[in-house]
Amino acid sequence: MTALLWDDVKDLFDPHLMGSLPDLRVPDASVRDWQSFLELVVERGWRHRYTEGDAVVLLRPAHTALSRPGFSELRVWPSGGVLAIFRFYAPDEIDFDVDLRELQGQERLDVLCHFLTAIGRRLGKPVLMEPEGSRGHPVLGYDVRADRVVRLAEPP
Repeated sequence: MTALLWDDVKDLFDPHLMGSLPDLRVPDASVRDWQSFLELVVERGWRHRYTEGDAVVLLRPAHTALSRPGFSELRVWPSGGVLAIFRFYAPDEIDFDVDLRELQGQERLDVLCHFLTAIGRRLGKPVLMEPEGSRGHPVLGYDVRADRVVRLAEPP
């Protein structure tokens, strides 16, 4: 169970208000952070699939995946039915999407919170969720000081 209750944040998971694919990111990242994240994926045993172009290949080191921006993609399933898609656009930000249609209800919210917390703790950095295409307006995220996922936007 997380500190967040579905009834307190369900408005942030409405695909009509947020867009179905909100933007998630770890700002101020580095190649070392990317590599640490990739190691976390393997250590946790999260099911994943790494592609380069159309080819499914073995997971590459971060510096290799980042050497051709937008060419590589990592799909991670932290739990059955919940998918996060990471794209290797730049070394200074870990950028990924989730599908809000997969994140309905307390159980799925808990999966997302545990996933964001694992990433944030590992990197010692915030993990922010913003409405699709709404850069700079986080509504939810892992707070390093609080060591948990918190609501960042005021309720309607």
